[in-house]
Amino acid sequence: MAASSQEIWVCGEVLIDLIPEPGGTEKRAIVGGGPANTAKALARLGFDTYFIDGISTDSYGQMCASELRDDGVNLSYAHFVDKPTCTADVTLDADGGAHYIFTIDGTATFDFSDTWLPDPTLSPAVLHIGTLVTIIEPAATVLFQWATKVAEKSTIVFDPNIRPTVEGNRDKYRAAVERWAAISDVIKVSDDDLLWLYPNVDPITVAKRWISEGRSLVVITKGAAGLTGLTAGELVDVPGVMVTVSDTVGAGDTVGAIVVEGIVENGVENLRGDLLRKNLELAAKAAAITCSRPGAQPPTRAELE
Repeated sequence: MAASSQEIWVCGEVLIDLIPEPGGTEKRAIVGGGPANTAKALARLGFDTYFIDGISTDSYGQMCASELRDDGVNLSYAHFVDKPTCTADVTLDADGGAHYIFTIDGTATFDFSDTWLPDPTLSPAVLHIGTLVTIIEPAATVLFQWATKVAEKSTIVFDPNIRPTVEGNRDKYRAAVERWAAISDVIKVSDDDLLWLYPNVDPITVAKRWISEGRSLVVITKGAAGLTGLTAGELVDVPGVMVTVSDTVGAGDTVGAIVVEGIVENGVENLRGDLLRKNLELAAKAAAITCSRPGAQPPTRAELE
């Protein structure tokens, strides 16, 4: 596998999270979407990051584009279209955990087509893809066919980021995740996601199966309990970093960005042993910083050093 550029491609949705104001019933609009959060995190770390999605020309879409650009994300592979922006109505539980109800149909956010997706033979260093675009049809099939071509020369990082409120059919969701897992080199997934997909199965058991099927690395996020990384014959646990939590929006997406950093700097085949442990420790630190502030505001390089 030999990528022909050092570009990092992040493909998936950018949308508007409608977040509850503290102590009130009003909600404020914040740019969100797991993949967009990962793109922001990578750009803040100084990587040449290209975001791939349909972006609306409406006021919310302009908000999304402006924030991504302000963080240094390159939008030259995005598709600007006169359709509405997807929104996610967010509720927060007592621990700051976020729950979402999405407005998806007919939005620019899921308007994927071979007519505008970047040429897969451009071969980025890494393609990070996941969340709703890998389950919502027809976008998911269009992207799967495209990503399969990208995978011929580039490292694929898949983050399923399960949303049962959008697709509650567990069998259908599981099949989609397994399809994407089969073309990926690295899978970053939460323990909650795995327990929803595979009830009564230890998440480590699922991760070990993926490794046995040819994946190079599986990273399981466990909230405040930290992270687990699995490679062939190796399991690395790192604890969470204690912090006063504002909310958990974007924490897992920040972990994904740090994992991508480890791949770019070391090569996915070398992300083992001490290198893997250090990468996961940095990911835990970065996620804690994101949790300490409202919305998805991942740390800059300076904040991590």
